Amino acid sequence: MSELLLELFSEEIPARMQGRAAADLEKAVGKALMDAGFMPEGVKGFAGPRRLTVAAAGIPARQPDRREEKKGPRVGAPDKAVEGFLKSAGLTSLDQCEQREDKKGAYWVAVIDQKGRDTGELIAEFIPQIVRGFSWPKSMRWGDGELRWVRPLHSILCVFDGEVVNFEIDGIKSGDKTQGHRFLAPGEIQARSFESYAAALKKAKVILDAEERKEMIAGDAATLCRAQGLELVDDPGLLNEVSGLAEWPVPMMGSFDEKFLSVPDEVLTASMRGHQKYFSVKDPEIGRLANKFVYVANIEAPDGGAAMREGYERVLTARLSDAWFLYNQDLKRSLESRVDDLNNVTFFEGLGSIGDKARRIAALAKEIAPSVGADPAAAERAALLAKADLVTGMVYEFPELQGVMGRYYYLAQHSYSSPVHGGGVEAKGRDGGGDSAKAPSVTPDKSGATAPPQAGEQEAQAIADAIRDHYKPAGQDDEVPTAPISVAVALADKIDTLTAFWAIDKKPTGSSDPFALRRAALGVIGIAIENSIRLQLTAIIDNTAWHSMPGTGAIGAQAIGAASIGGEESVHASSSDLLSFFHDRLKVYLRDKGFKHDQIDAVLTDADGNLQDDLVLIVAKLEALADFLKTDDGANLAAAYKRAGNILKAEEKKDKKPADPDAVDEKLLKDAEEKALYAAMKDAEGAVEKAVAAEDFEAAMSALAKLRKPLDAFFEKVTVNADDAKLRANRLSLLARLTAATARVADFSKLEG
Repeated sequence: MSELLLELFSEEIPARMQGRAAADLEKAVGKALMDAGFMPEGVKGFAGPRRLTVAAAGIPARQPDRREEKKGPRVGAPDKAVEGFLKSAGLTSLDQCEQREDKKGAYWVAVIDQKGRDTGELIAEFIPQIVRGFSWPKSMRWGDGELRWVRPLHSILCVFDGEVVNFEIDGIKSGDKTQGHRFLAPGEIQARSFESYAAALKKAKVILDAEERKEMIAGDAATLCRAQGLELVDDPGLLNEVSGLAEWPVPMMGSFDEKFLSVPDEVLTASMRGHQKYFSVKDPEIGRLANKFVYVANIEAPDGGAAMREGYERVLTARLSDAWFLYNQDLKRSLESRVDDLNNVTFFEGLGSIGDKARRIAALAKEIAPSVGADPAAAERAALLAKADLVTGMVYEFPELQGVMGRYYYLAQHSYSSPVHGGGVEAKGRDGGGDSAKAPSVTPDKSGATAPPQAGEQEAQAIADAIRDHYKPAGQDDEVPTAPISVAVALADKIDTLTAFWAIDKKPTGSSDPFALRRAALGVIGIAIENSIRLQLTAIIDNTAWHSMPGTGAIGAQAIGAASIGGEESVHASSSDLLSFFHDRLKVYLRDKGFKHDQIDAVLTDADGNLQDDLVLIVAKLEALADFLKTDDGANLAAAYKRAGNILKAEEKKDKKPADPDAVDEKLLKDAEEKALYAAMKDAEGAVEKAVAAEDFEAAMSALAKLRKPLDAFFEKVTVNADDAKLRANRLSLLARLTAATARVADFSKLEG
């Protein structure tokens, strides 16, 4: 068995594209080999700043012989059908075909024997096709050629079984040579096996494997920090990116002026990470950033990096100076004074300004607050200010800090402690005027413990946290807010967004969700369930949608058009559709938690078949149902229910009407088994009603479980489809009463198996 080695050497490939490109090349080469009849032992792709590489092992030197059978038309078919068949099979006459028969008669079959070809010839055919058809997020042409690649392609190394595979792509001929590090080892490298190729690259200061580069960066950077009693701030995203920028990564440490530590840590990190690709460094003694940073060079400097370090520090100082200026300029105005500025920023065409949205979520947060244990006035205030930092200079420069900066500004401008170095930040008064002053820090008592904040400070902290956290959860792995005011504002923001876009019919379609409405719905679901918040979603959605209508003053001149919402009926229709959307997202959420899809469907409606809008209640029912079905009683009751349901469906088709669960006549109960079932059912109904009212769904399931034995006996001894019409109708009503009793807890008809 032989190996294939392919390298595509180019100018620098953007780091964000490398991982996907390596996977795509690996997949394309693997598929081409399998389509040719090979089963390689392994195909592995690699990516670096200047090269894509794929190695495939366990490939025979020659393609196996293959026989293909192509079914043709029936014997006696029209001449044109026969001619088309022969042409597609590469044959000239039916004499070259075989006749076979099936139930419908005789038909022609072309048996095509294909001799295997040399593997090298096949590789020379499919590699150019892969390269020419390779998909990049962005690509370019250069010179006079027609090839499109992410950056100009310089050379192609392609060898199989120790020999060069000869082909040409847009004037670039394949060979067995590549290059090492651009600066440290710029000479040519010759390789005719993957082992020699990887070893030669490492000798030429190129680490082929991205994972190895990441380990080198993380390990060396952590060592640099430990030597000074510091810690490297973990940043997997930045590590992935930086590992794609250097073929021979060399981490080094630099420093910056301590005065910049008066700026929040998040700002420092954003400046270092976003602009310069530097790693932040933390002082473990204080739990905040140190005035150090780690950068990754792509060269081993002869002076130990002294000149390079000076350059990195100079550039960062300029960035941090800008951030320091923006931060202190922002502090000259209070968040309250910025709310009016939001009126000049459009939220979305037809939905007013962000100022309109702020007032809508303030009203909604006030309404939701009692349900989540929050003070309505505080929730309203936090919601009104939640978007105010969007018009600050800092958030304009670093949009990812929205909410985060609002928290710092609120605390600073209300003279409460802020988690910035030095125990506070420079602050103005509540109205943004007055002289600059240092915000007081929380002082330790004699024992060293921090004194608890006063009542006013507690509320300020809660409002500040709500400003920061109202965007959460920002993704699947993000934490949900748990503080009452934060929960009220986060829910209000997401529900307002959903109802507003629903009102103007900008719903997600298929895979398209440009306004992240699915994420917003999942956020509402996660917050409600993880905090056990009993929301009546229908009422909240109805009220929110109604207040977004023209004439309410909720969104001013940019109000939702009357054509989008045509009155109260349209509001309810839109709300019902949005509730269905919540249910779709809830199914996704619960499936991710490990629940089965049929069990989820069984608890989404109430006994009357209406969609339930209490998310916590749905989950409680689902957990009880899932546990119940794991027991023998649960599994048997589900099977009995299915049998009863099948009987009722069949008889409903005959009678053209469903059986009436309220029409059971006790006098018509003839057999002992149906009498026993009726008695057990009355007991179960009472117990289920009491348990459901108390939301004790485990007890409700236990009560239903007691129906198992009488049900088994009923089906074994009693003939439901009796000759006597009254007896038959009574027994069908008895089964209908069973299905109605179980519907109080779950819709067993949705269960599979």
